[in-house]
Amino acid sequence: MMRIQKGKPGYLRIRKMKFLIGALVEFGVVAALLILGYMQTGSRLNLFTVIAVVGCLPASKMLVEFITMAPHRGVPAEIYKEIEKKAPLTPKAYDLLITSREKVMPVPVMLFCGHTICGYALSGRIDEGEWAGYMKETLEKNGYEKMTVKIFRDYRAFLARAEGMNNIIAVEQKERKLEENIKKVIFTLSM
Repeated sequence: MMRIQKGKPGYLRIRKMKFLIGALVEFGVVAALLILGYMQTGSRLNLFTVIAVVGCLPASKMLVEFITMAPHRGVPAEIYKEIEKKAPLTPKAYDLLITSREKVMPVPVMLFCGHTICGYALSGRIDEGEWAGYMKETLEKNGYEKMTVKIFRDYRAFLARAEGMNNIIAVEQKERKLEENIKKVIFTLSM
């Protein structure tokens, strides 16, 4: 299986596949242990059953991860190509699933420019203000003050902001260390 880093296009698809295959394999091992234990002892009361029950924990964890990710899609290819064309200099992260204690927000693309973060969310069911506030609060806890976080549902408005951010970066022409550090903090919020 290919290894794609978090923030790259295709990450979500590969990650879902990994969790699904992992859960199936681990539950297969659990079933095999149960069958083997019963065949050898003629009873379900044996050490293999105990090992199988304990083996259900990591298998269940993988299944929960898959179920959480399953309804969400990564960045569509046409959006990826257009963003790369319109904002080639802007640091980006793709295929993010930002998580809080209660909710999951899919963000197909997020752009970083200085103290500004812009994300595009395909889902119409999200509260942009709530999620922007959550990310801003997390960044402040990590020492990044005066951050501007904006989540767009309107793709044209997001694309216009992406072009503006790219123009700023083209004029500044400096190292983008701050953006990379902020991106790492955002990755900690993402599955």
